[in-house]
Amino acid sequence: MPQSEPLPSDTLKLATHAIEEMKAEETIIIDLQGKTSIADHMIITSGRSNRHVGSIADEVVKVLKQAGHPSPRIEGVPHCDWVLVDCGDVIVHVFRPEVRTFYNLEKMWGVDRPTELAAS
Repeated sequence: MPQSEPLPSDTLKLATHAIEEMKAEETIIIDLQGKTSIADHMIITSGRSNRHVGSIADEVVKVLKQAGHPSPRIEGVPHCDWVLVDCGDVIVHVFRPEVRTFYNLEKMWGVDRPTELAAS
């Protein structure tokens, strides 16, 4: 029996759970549906150090693979100042705090977006 393609909501839940388990900080989820074709959701979060940033990204990849999702594309390793995990319909950005402040993706993608959610 062929395996069905994972739903974007499943990807979002799994990635968010992995991020929470790794004690990432200041996680937000931005709903991009109907605003861009690159993804349905964007998760932006912070790690306390380069090692923490890399570990968070690795955990997201591991959890998605274990759930049967295709292998996400990952960029930003080995420096781990900013790691992008492209999960298809969900894009995860993991930053060191000062790099996150510099790029300020929340402002770029969150302007006039009342559906922006703070992950708990």
